[in-house]
Amino acid sequence: MQQFYFIHQEVFSWFEKNGRHDLPWRQTNNIYYIYLSETMLQQTQVERVKNEYYPQFLEKFPTLKDLAQASLDEVLSAWSGLGYYRRAKNLYACANECLEHFDATLPQEYKTLLTLPGIGKYTASAVCSFGYEQNVVVVDTNIARVIKRFFGLVDAKDALIWQKAQEFLPHTKVKEHNLALMDLGAMVCLPKNPKCAECPLQQWCQGKQNPHIYTQTKKKEYIAMELFFGVWIKNNKIALHYSKDNMYHNMLVLPNVEPIEENFLGSFKHSYTKYKLDVKLYEVEEIYEDDLIWVDVEEFESLPISSLTKKAYKIIRRTNNE
Repeated sequence: MQQFYFIHQEVFSWFEKNGRHDLPWRQTNNIYYIYLSETMLQQTQVERVKNEYYPQFLEKFPTLKDLAQASLDEVLSAWSGLGYYRRAKNLYACANECLEHFDATLPQEYKTLLTLPGIGKYTASAVCSFGYEQNVVVVDTNIARVIKRFFGLVDAKDALIWQKAQEFLPHTKVKEHNLALMDLGAMVCLPKNPKCAECPLQQWCQGKQNPHIYTQTKKKEYIAMELFFGVWIKNNKIALHYSKDNMYHNMLVLPNVEPIEENFLGSFKHSYTKYKLDVKLYEVEEIYEDDLIWVDVEEFESLPISSLTKKAYKIIRRTNNE
């Protein structure tokens, strides 16, 4: 607030010179574009979203109404490779809710946004701030790190971080302030090697002497899993089915089989969320499943094929060519 006036001016000055103004979702007032970017950026690097998935997705679904009127298979196909497919399903469900109840646009009210599929506290505040330019606080991982170090908050709970972020909010240029803190966290106030000498908050930062104590996290533990997939190829088509497990629900994958060593084709490693997968492929001549779908590889781009399945197909094709 008023006690932070001069600090805010330093932040605005830094942001004007150094902010990531070229990001396409920052050069538009289209609420759908902004909402899509926020959904894609969860668990995905900015450059990958910016250069690949964001423009391709918008080319296929240029409006929220277009997205709602597509099929889930079409949406999952466009999302294929981004991972965390629940995001795509929630995006699709949200679009349908908006088409039915809000004239195919996202509501402006924060509390109403929270009722929509897949929209939590951060996404709702981001849509309100970056899209509707409302004076609301936004806290993502980057902003939280800046706030914790600036105020010296060790082991702080989310509620306290949001409270301090609210206290730090200026009276004007709130959208720019939120974006500036986000960019500071992404470019300067880094988790491991913060560039404190370049930070406009350095003079007032309570955590600059020992910044690493604010980013200590438990080492991520992965669950090791073995997967055994059957490869059944007939008339230049491969047998797939829709996955029913949570990992790739509604995505087309190879069917599971019992391993038979003499039919072994190859193996590969794959990581997905908390899983470290050891995937093994076996050639089969028949699979007893009712829901098999025969897919020509040329159709892969138009179907919801998981990245795991695409990686498996590369192994299969290489093996067949040897």
